[in-house]
Amino acid sequence: MTNRTFLSAAATIAFLSTSSAGAKPLTEADRTAILANVAAGKTQMDKAALEIWKFAEVGFQETKSSALLQQQLKAAGFTVEAGVAGMPTAFIARFRNGTGPVIGILAEFDALPGLAQQAVPELSPIDGQVAGHACGHNLFGAASVSAAIAVKTWMVANKVQGELRLYGAPAEEGGSGKVFLVRAGLTKDVDSMLHWHAADRNSASQGTSLANMSGKFRFTGIASHAAAAPERGRSALEGVEAMDMMVNMMRQRVPQETRIHYVITDGGKAPNVTPATAEVYYYVRHPSQKTVAEIMERVKKAAEGAALGTGTTVKFSQVGGTFDLLPNDTLGKIMYENLQRVGGVQYSAQDEAFAAKLRATLPTGGKAPPASTDILPYSSGEIGYASTDVGDVSYTTPTAGMVAAAWVPGTPAHSWQAVAADGMEIGLKGAEVAAKTLALTAADLFSAPDTIAAAKAELDRRRGADFVYRPLLGDMAPALDYRKNGKSGD
Repeated sequence: MTNRTFLSAAATIAFLSTSSAGAKPLTEADRTAILANVAAGKTQMDKAALEIWKFAEVGFQETKSSALLQQQLKAAGFTVEAGVAGMPTAFIARFRNGTGPVIGILAEFDALPGLAQQAVPELSPIDGQVAGHACGHNLFGAASVSAAIAVKTWMVANKVQGELRLYGAPAEEGGSGKVFLVRAGLTKDVDSMLHWHAADRNSASQGTSLANMSGKFRFTGIASHAAAAPERGRSALEGVEAMDMMVNMMRQRVPQETRIHYVITDGGKAPNVTPATAEVYYYVRHPSQKTVAEIMERVKKAAEGAALGTGTTVKFSQVGGTFDLLPNDTLGKIMYENLQRVGGVQYSAQDEAFAAKLRATLPTGGKAPPASTDILPYSSGEIGYASTDVGDVSYTTPTAGMVAAAWVPGTPAHSWQAVAADGMEIGLKGAEVAAKTLALTAADLFSAPDTIAAAKAELDRRRGADFVYRPLLGDMAPALDYRKNGKSGD
């Protein structure tokens, strides 16, 4: 047995000896009370979700969204610490009752640029608005807070020992907000962490995701008259284009699970002026953190070569970096049982009419999606080809998540159809399913120290005995203006 393994085992034994005595198994009466607490808070949850949907604030700019959720938690008796880990819109809400396990719930609330949309089943952008909630984070934040308040109410009524935390995590969409929380040590004493996400289905399967690194390449050249004196200019845009060409050629020379994508956030202002500055924003993804870092180094080399070949200079600024998601079946199976108890999303006649119109705008063909009422069978380890900063949390704390059918089945993430559903009753019903499932699962964990110990043992086994957390972000500060620079946001 290694030193690390011995210490982990000792901590588990200590946890069990101090927690088992006070813990009581969750009863059906407890579950009924918790579900009633969520139902009682539905009006407040819905109001928060729709307000945040209207705010549509992008990463690290979620001032009003964060303040609204903090206000609800303070009013419910939580103590709230704001501006944590160098992020003004991040916060931690705590409720403590004696000694016992620490259970955390994650909340997100950032929107995506370029996806402003009315809550109607046809394409209808909102004039003058830049961003929209195309990933359901308005629902994510509101439902997580609702679950936390419901569990806190139950803890008080039943004198349940332990600490409940709600982590307000900004800038999931590229800003890696949770990574800074983990790096600052703000999650290290959490025994189990829970989260959820909007989707077009109901599932508590525990899959994995792609690790991700992102950053902006800023090229600098020399301005000149594009027609009268082209030889005097050095086009920063040509630097960007040369880089993009080399990276696109690289796609055949990387592992097939790799995903590389980019947007040009600054390409100049007028065709008759040789652009003196230009910027391109890159994402690199792969299931392996090590491989992501290696490929990003190759992308940087392409940028350097492009700058050399075009007579420009280039500066790289990292924006984000996240681990892949580490599944935890010990927690996931409990969450799955609770999702089955809660059930899926039931449509009203009005919901059905909305869904029918929206469904007509979706691509056809392929396998029919599951119904909004279905609960998908439990599975583990399947790769999801997206990324999340929950990954870093999952490597340092036993973590489980679920998805709820807040979107019309068949709706892709990051689409106007997702924005539309997130701002109306279908999205709110998905949030209610999530809030109830999270609340029941948190209560189960307060009542089952053996489960927490087993989840920790599974974490140790999956990440390896010699694991040491080293964030892909290194020691960089949060890129608080990453959505303000160039043309990628407001």
